[in-house]
Amino acid sequence: MNIMETIRKHGEEPPYIPLGIFKLRIPIIHYKWEWSECLQAILMCSTCLGAIPILTEVLGVSFEIAWSMVIINGFLYTLHTSLGDPVVPGWITPSIPITTAFLMNYAQGTERVQALIAVQLMLSFIFLIMGTTGFASKLINIVPNSIKSGILLGAGIAAVTGEFKLEGGRFGIYPIAITIGIILSYYILFSEGFANLRKRNKVANKIGEYGMLPAILICIIMAPLVKEIPALNVEVGTFIKIPDLKGVFNALSPFKIGFPTAKIFLSAIPTALMVYIIAFGDFVTSEALIAEADQIRTDESIDFNANRSNIISAIRNFIMALVSPYVPLCGPLWAAVTAAISERYKDGREAMDSIFSGMGTFRWMTFISVSIVPIVTLVQPVLPIALSLTLIVQGFVCTRLAMNLCDNDIDRGIAGVMGAVLAVRGASMGLVVGVLLYFILTDRKARKLNLE
Repeated sequence: MNIMETIRKHGEEPPYIPLGIFKLRIPIIHYKWEWSECLQAILMCSTCLGAIPILTEVLGVSFEIAWSMVIINGFLYTLHTSLGDPVVPGWITPSIPITTAFLMNYAQGTERVQALIAVQLMLSFIFLIMGTTGFASKLINIVPNSIKSGILLGAGIAAVTGEFKLEGGRFGIYPIAITIGIILSYYILFSEGFANLRKRNKVANKIGEYGMLPAILICIIMAPLVKEIPALNVEVGTFIKIPDLKGVFNALSPFKIGFPTAKIFLSAIPTALMVYIIAFGDFVTSEALIAEADQIRTDESIDFNANRSNIISAIRNFIMALVSPYVPLCGPLWAAVTAAISERYKDGREAMDSIFSGMGTFRWMTFISVSIVPIVTLVQPVLPIALSLTLIVQGFVCTRLAMNLCDNDIDRGIAGVMGAVLAVRGASMGLVVGVLLYFILTDRKARKLNLE
């Protein structure tokens, strides 16, 4: 029996230090270090590094400054599991086109950075209000399943279609690597046949423990062979990248370049609201994923609190806005990885001691990995492919959960139409369509029960 098994009795939460709404957990002390998630994180950090080309293109910063920004953001990722949120956080990925379109209204340089600061501070304020008032948890309970499903379905459709679109889609640039990578990812993560094979075969079981990692490894090996990315070139001179905090501060901090004007703040409000609507879908996804895992693992009580998740997201966005404003913004969930870790967690305590063991190990190791020069130079060419695989896996997870939330044909119809509109016309239009359909098509008694 290991030390963690003696600390947590059957059906209890993992140990923690109470801090109000937060539950402080420290790796090794309060949960085990999981080597499967550790190894996954070493290569999955390539997706985190995928922010670098976005930052250099939109903000006009250098590669070195953008890399430093990724390291700062990587540390803030660890706040979620450290403070009691049992998920892997990430970007607000579907919002990137919305945020970028808003920023393009401003000249690259100080004005554009100030516009991003305004959006991120406004978003932080919305997260904080939703979390501290307790309305976040109420909202998740009040929102009908058909609309929750529509949000998830829209996010899933947008994630997949964005990769396969004819102009700008990554599939057209890396067709062979993405095809093979996604087939492997889907087979390992979701195939019933592979799940049965894992029960009979030790090698297959070991492969399954590493989630998307085998697919990323295959892409790293194969993509240069088919000439879709340049040959790998690992730098071994410097081992650790020390983030250029002074350079980031001088280039991006409002304390150095000045705070946005009232006019910029006002113009940022609609964008911030739309981004929160998208982020709300992540809370729905988080709740669904954790509830699904909690039903199977009766040995551990999992406490997911949407209010706490909102407050932690507010803290991250607030810090980044003042130190290193981030185009992908700070979201509450990385759906693809949270789903992959949840799948292994469902295999029992022998596979993963606690949900925090997997989620916490992964996020601490991605933070460490984005600072290690040989790892970054190894995965740098494959960054777009890894990001594409993540989004396509996220698409599967979102659509699967969306279907499970629907109780009847009316729910499925509302979700389908709302999801399609959300994916094509954006979050605001999708939400309006979903709400209208809900009030037109559902029975008044059913709506009353939902509010109660």
